[in-house]
Amino acid sequence: MPKEKVKGKAWIVSVSIGYEYQRIAHNLRHLSPNKQIINADNYEGILEEDKKIWENIRTFYKVISNFEKIPLIGNLSFEIFNQFQKIQNLYPKNQNVAPTFILKQIFNLISKGWGKHFIETLKNKNNEIPFVSTFFVPAFMAEYYHYPGKIACVICDADISRSWVPIRPQESRIIYFAPTSLVVEKLIQYGVKKENIFLTGFPLPKENLGTYKNYKILKQDIKIRILNLDPKKNYQKNYENVIKKYLGKLPQKSNKPLTLMFSISGAGIQKEIVVKFIKSLAYLLQNQSIHLILAGGDENTKKYFLKKLLALRLGLNIDKNIFIINHPNSKKYFELFNEALRRTDILWTKPSELSFYAGLGIPIIIAPPLGFNEKINKNWLIKTGAGVVEQDPKFAHEWIFDLIRDGSLAKAAMQGFIEIKKEGVWEIERILRYGALIKN
Repeated sequence: MPKEKVKGKAWIVSVSIGYEYQRIAHNLRHLSPNKQIINADNYEGILEEDKKIWENIRTFYKVISNFEKIPLIGNLSFEIFNQFQKIQNLYPKNQNVAPTFILKQIFNLISKGWGKHFIETLKNKNNEIPFVSTFFVPAFMAEYYHYPGKIACVICDADISRSWVPIRPQESRIIYFAPTSLVVEKLIQYGVKKENIFLTGFPLPKENLGTYKNYKILKQDIKIRILNLDPKKNYQKNYENVIKKYLGKLPQKSNKPLTLMFSISGAGIQKEIVVKFIKSLAYLLQNQSIHLILAGGDENTKKYFLKKLLALRLGLNIDKNIFIINHPNSKKYFELFNEALRRTDILWTKPSELSFYAGLGIPIIIAPPLGFNEKINKNWLIKTGAGVVEQDPKFAHEWIFDLIRDGSLAKAAMQGFIEIKKEGVWEIERILRYGALIKN
């Protein structure tokens, strides 16, 4: 088979287990030949036995994610699973963190041939360009089956468990792109060589940023967002110099209505929260005082929302000031999502990888976290000042507008913009192409 000529490119590898891994891959797709993302669990020609293992993993994650909602038995089952993926404390820094049970099981499957066909397939296409995975398992496969090019792994949380690192990390050549300094410290604690760790920040979408370091698109969006989030000018009066330093002069008035987005996971988790706050905001939605974007979930989730909106007499508002973003094609979905983010003023979501999207100057209302990693992301968002914890969704019409009146959400928007690294996509590209980056 002839090798593909792909100078300056990389295989961008993901899995279809969850939005988080696919979202990162989408933001790095320009590095891949023909801008194509390869799913290790669903590529052309995948072996049936490999596909079955991935399907079992996908089913397990989906069942466990929904299981938590079941009283007593569900909570207990989820907590047992959560212990297997528990993130160790940073202190003491010199502690020896042993490989997890899940990690050992993963390598047991790989040693029996899981993933070998996938790696050999990429070798036959081109075995020189970097292999970049947004999930740790394909990176392990690439190293185990001797992929000759660079192997890199992009991390999607503010902290990570031991499962992201091979059993013998000191011998590994996997490069890690870390979104936070805490992840850097954890990787070192787990035994990864310092020269294989790069603090890049999370790779945010270029289409929402603009050019490198200039961020013209982003700044234009934030200026309008500040006006919507601070109509009483409480934040603008107190932090006039901060706004001028980072954004310049604000427009006289906003050119769009206040817009709230709720992002639902691929499994449709937490959609009940949405119904509660829609009831609370029903009057404002009926008279089109505000706009609402419901993003994510599957086709069943979309049908669920349509039914609830009709029951609340909001059917006529659909596609006028209530928008449902849902598409079976992940590429198209993320394109629609990123486009909708530009007109979004408030993002309500569980603290998944979307926590880093606060770097786009969008304040996060933090829905209940699911699992250790999201609890860490929640704490990171609060510490950064870019997120606020949700109050009772039934009274969203009260507390959201209290946060707007006193300028709290405008402050969170600016905190996220200032404090969170935004150059991740460019820094990852530089490392892959030139192998060098000044480390923080």
